[in-house]
Amino acid sequence: MTTDVCRSFGPRGSPHREIDRADVVGSLGFPVMITTAQVVGRALDRIATNYVFPERVEEIDSAVRKRLDAGDYDTLSGPVLCEVVTADMQRACPDKHLRLLWVDEPQSTDPVDEDDGRAAFLAKSKAENEGVRRFEHLEGNIGYLEVIRIADAGEGAHMIGAAMRLVAHTSALILDLRQCSGGAPTGAAMWCSYFFPDDQVHLNDIYERATDSTRQYWTASHLPAPRYLNRPVYVLTSVDTFSGGEDVAYTLQAHGRALIVGDTTRGGAHPTARYPVSEHITVAVPTGRTINTVTGTNWEGVGVAPDHAVPAEQALEAAHQHALHRAT
Repeated sequence: MTTDVCRSFGPRGSPHREIDRADVVGSLGFPVMITTAQVVGRALDRIATNYVFPERVEEIDSAVRKRLDAGDYDTLSGPVLCEVVTADMQRACPDKHLRLLWVDEPQSTDPVDEDDGRAAFLAKSKAENEGVRRFEHLEGNIGYLEVIRIADAGEGAHMIGAAMRLVAHTSALILDLRQCSGGAPTGAAMWCSYFFPDDQVHLNDIYERATDSTRQYWTASHLPAPRYLNRPVYVLTSVDTFSGGEDVAYTLQAHGRALIVGDTTRGGAHPTARYPVSEHITVAVPTGRTINTVTGTNWEGVGVAPDHAVPAEQALEAAHQHALHRAT
């Protein structure tokens, strides 16, 4: 099977990049050329309209357009283009959620199909068992749950509940978020809800630029499994723990409900929407910012610092030994 490729040229005759025909065929079947400049421009437009810190937009726009005008992106394509533009954006504004992302499967660029990336997130969460990867019953009646994604509360409630039922009668719980790459704020609030007695704990707030409003996140009043109360909770972290995973770790730590064991996390605290700018490129734009009700701030750029710092690969053993010692 062959793939048709179109080549776009800049003003000096240098190629902007090779573009798969899936990116350039219009709705009537005629080629509609999409250049690197157009893709980058669309991404910058989305950032200007939606980025939670509008005062930083000019810096981002200026830095990226300077590189674009200099021809620095001319020979780049696909994932490499996304990586380089992302690095330039984050150099101008160190927000780890601000990214240009390559997607292998063609996606619709029709505005009527936009859902800020929700459908793709839900599909991936479902394929990953709503983030719950593993359960173990460790020596000393210690429960162990590995979670690699924080599911949406609505879609993932039953799976989260099923996991919590498995550890309901343990003496202590180790929640492994070392490979947790992110997730939904609603799901983070649901996971945290299991470790508090009722719905009276105000966990955090999220300010949203689009509505200029702040949404409060409280512990849930009803859960599909028993709450996990009056027992130690350990959260394992690594440099790969990000976004929604950090939300759970930071919130439980701030409220004094868990001991964090492992490495300082990656440091991404801003809820993000994703907008397609071509059939294979999406721009991720932080549209809100988290405000913890205890600290008044969040973990953006600094990560979640562990209470007990050990290399990530040693975190499980360290937490397990601590739990066993505490039980004696």
